[in-house]
Amino acid sequence: MSFPRPSDQPRPEYPRPQFVREAWLNLNGEWQFEIDRSDTGLERGLRERELTDRIVVPFCPESTLSGVGETDFLEAVWYRRTVTVPDTWTDSRVLLHFGAVDHDTTVWAEGVEVARHRGGFTPFTADLGEVAVAGREVTIVVRARDSRHGAQARGKQSTWYANSHCHYTRTTGIWQTVWLEPVPRAAALRRPRITPDLASGSFHLELPLTANLPGHRVRATLADEQGGILTAETRADLDLAPRLVLTVPADRLRPWSPTDPHLYDLSLQLLDAQGQIVDAVDSYAGLRSVSVQGKRLLLNGEPVFQRLVLDQGYYPDGLMTAPTDADLVRDIELGLRAGFNGARLHQKVFEERYLHHADRLGYLVWGEFGDWGCETGARDDNQRPDASYVTQWLEALERDYSHPSIVGWCPLNETYQPLHDRITRLDDVTHAMFLATKQADATRPVVDASGYAHRVAETDVYDSHCYEQDPAAFAKAMSGLSEDRPYVNTAPDGRPWSVPYRGQPYFCSEFGGIWWDPEAAAAAGDQRDASWGYGERPYTEEEFADRFAGLTGVLLDDPDMFGYCYTQLTDVFQERNGVYRFDRSEKLDIARLHRAQTRPAAYEATP
Repeated sequence: MSFPRPSDQPRPEYPRPQFVREAWLNLNGEWQFEIDRSDTGLERGLRERELTDRIVVPFCPESTLSGVGETDFLEAVWYRRTVTVPDTWTDSRVLLHFGAVDHDTTVWAEGVEVARHRGGFTPFTADLGEVAVAGREVTIVVRARDSRHGAQARGKQSTWYANSHCHYTRTTGIWQTVWLEPVPRAAALRRPRITPDLASGSFHLELPLTANLPGHRVRATLADEQGGILTAETRADLDLAPRLVLTVPADRLRPWSPTDPHLYDLSLQLLDAQGQIVDAVDSYAGLRSVSVQGKRLLLNGEPVFQRLVLDQGYYPDGLMTAPTDADLVRDIELGLRAGFNGARLHQKVFEERYLHHADRLGYLVWGEFGDWGCETGARDDNQRPDASYVTQWLEALERDYSHPSIVGWCPLNETYQPLHDRITRLDDVTHAMFLATKQADATRPVVDASGYAHRVAETDVYDSHCYEQDPAAFAKAMSGLSEDRPYVNTAPDGRPWSVPYRGQPYFCSEFGGIWWDPEAAAAAGDQRDASWGYGERPYTEEEFADRFAGLTGVLLDDPDMFGYCYTQLTDVFQERNGVYRFDRSEKLDIARLHRAQTRPAAYEATP
């Protein structure tokens, strides 16, 4: 096996940029590894013995960057690494963090089970307890199960051997950063919830704690590029989640927006009864609002037309893992260069550093879950997501709540099931995920399911997906919004998938997908297994540009349309409908697309 040995640690940057502690240990790099094709490794002693192969974490074994490159089905995989706990971490609880592991994970430390987690998109933490002692070695063993059988949230991962249509090479096991962190034993800060309140020029802070101790206090300090703005503190011995309100003086008030993505620095401290710092973290916050007025979805009280692009977050060599942090930045910059001001993060919970860069760069984001994978084939009861969908989605909401770039939530995508006189599991889970989102976050709009089966009458946003390629026909399909008769996706036989539209803000959240791949078309004709997109392929770049301008123009000219989402940012494997190639190189006149999109939108001129 050819195994890369990079001189630098892969993905060395801090993985949780909105909750930063000074002390941490990145465990990315070489781990022992072994494929367990029949999931019999526990019985065969893999937990106790050395493993036969090596892998570069955090890249999954299907990727070339992992050094493994095995794309066949992997029922289970095992990892093993021995690490020395820094001798400065005395009097600390040592936490072992996993950014994401696909799909069902068990973790042992020194032979003791310390964590179990289900779900391939969300983080989890193992408290190593008394197993990890400062200055001593601890051996960590991880087993990840990822069966192709049965329903589970997979996103775009193929359940066929080969890639097909819009399903891609699978990801098994660890695919985000693994790291250790020391926290105070007696009491420590948990992840805060930072809620902007633009109307009062304030931030509302919820500061959860691991425990309450007599005399303890929490303190928060807000600052900007001019220096400190204000400090506030309150008792930490009464409430498990103390609250603070930080009101920004008028002369330092600067709302976050795509044109001015201003971020305030935020320092959080837990103090003991003597005023000594027990725990300290650094964070940041953006002051902005999202509101609904009839069909208008407003940012900071203003109609900002959302020119979104579908971003699936796949890379030729890293699959769902960006090769470097710079690659995350580049994807946002590519979107901006083409005239987009944001993205739907499609069928995947993106790693948190992407959101950090979106915060910095003023890129609007709709957070989504990778829900595909629960099809059953049963007539009229064809999708059966389970309780783990709700669990994983709540984990994603907890992680990402405080990022100002996120302006909406999309827990489900293209769920399809006819409405009939029986309540199905899809109805239950759609309602559960919508209600869970609203309970976890009352500040952002939620679309219950993007595109197809709107099952929640009170959904904040209504949308559709339409891949009609002729601009005139597309305009006709989209023409009814002003009369409250928007385009709505239905079953092929015409039966309704969705509850009726009730006048909510509306956008076409998938359209375009124009197939443009002159190299593959010349080599392979119109064979869709080699290269495909939606509708008839344009035969010249001029034809592509005219179609792109025509389709986007239909939506830009609709005063009731608050935005759109064009499919898609890059080609992904055989799906060749991106405005950039899979390797992120240009295949079109990007400046021309930028001009087509950035002309004034009728929505923004609406009083």
